[in-house]
Amino acid sequence: MALLKMKFTQHRRVRLAQGLWLLSWMAVLCGSFVFSLGVYLKIELLRRSEVMENTEIHVVPNILMLVGLASIGTNWVAGRACQDSMDPSRFPRWKFLLLGWYAVAALLCCLLIAVVVLSYALQGRLEESLKKETIDRLQMEFRCCGNTNFRDWFEVQWVSNRYLDYTSKDIKDRIRSNIDGRYLLDGVPFSCCNPASPRPCLQYHLTDNSAHYNYDFQNEELNLYNRGCRQALIDYYMDLMNSTGPGVLSVILIQMSVLLSLRYLQTSVEGAMAQEQPEGVSEGFLLEKGVKETLEEAKVKILLMLKFGQVDPDAAEGSPDAEKAPPSSS
Repeated sequence: MALLKMKFTQHRRVRLAQGLWLLSWMAVLCGSFVFSLGVYLKIELLRRSEVMENTEIHVVPNILMLVGLASIGTNWVAGRACQDSMDPSRFPRWKFLLLGWYAVAALLCCLLIAVVVLSYALQGRLEESLKKETIDRLQMEFRCCGNTNFRDWFEVQWVSNRYLDYTSKDIKDRIRSNIDGRYLLDGVPFSCCNPASPRPCLQYHLTDNSAHYNYDFQNEELNLYNRGCRQALIDYYMDLMNSTGPGVLSVILIQMSVLLSLRYLQTSVEGAMAQEQPEGVSEGFLLEKGVKETLEEAKVKILLMLKFGQVDPDAAEGSPDAEKAPPSSS
């Protein structure tokens, strides 16, 4: 029993073919959008490669680019099939080609769904991949300071040795007081300064209340960026990856529409040809039989294909070539 049957007149088949042709080209544009989205996300991840320790997060843009290219190709094929659907001499060649097309289109939909799932599932991996090291360019671009906050700069020597005057007693004392021989300051680089602050930037002696006028380290709202760069980068990439969700879901809906519509068009046109009435009324359906029967039939076909692909040793021994072969000496 055919699944979800519908009656199609010649006029309705023509309208379906025309609408599907437009829909398939819309799907081609969607495939271009998915590919471009993957390229953009890939470039953004590569731009920040110096602050990332692993590349697992790259699976999302890689799948987007792959699916985008495949979507362009498959939907271009769908458009060609729509053009040939009204020509009895050209459409029959699509009967077997479309079987493979359905498999590829269904796989694309599954991969697109996987992208949406991975975009949310890999949030933890993205956070783990970010290194502690940050640079001035990142701090200014993302309006952040340090790894978790500005105090992280108190624990690293961010002033280069070539700019240190080793004849200065203060510098010598600071280096000797550190067990690792580093020159540490209770200060931050200039890139931590928030230009929107009305107060001049306080970079040095941030824990010394007497070093600045009307200043209290415990209560003062520092004119530095409060957010750490780790959280800033996580928020930035999560916004990018989460924004792919709605766009990719829209592409899935369009791709599924092309898949189902083309199946109805194929079966209705083939039904009219089988009746030898190309302009008559025919039935279109998604599956010729029920879901269970269709899966069992597909299973049998796959097993037969595998069986024919195997070499039977007994048959090989009974072949003419085997008979002509000289007996082995014992």
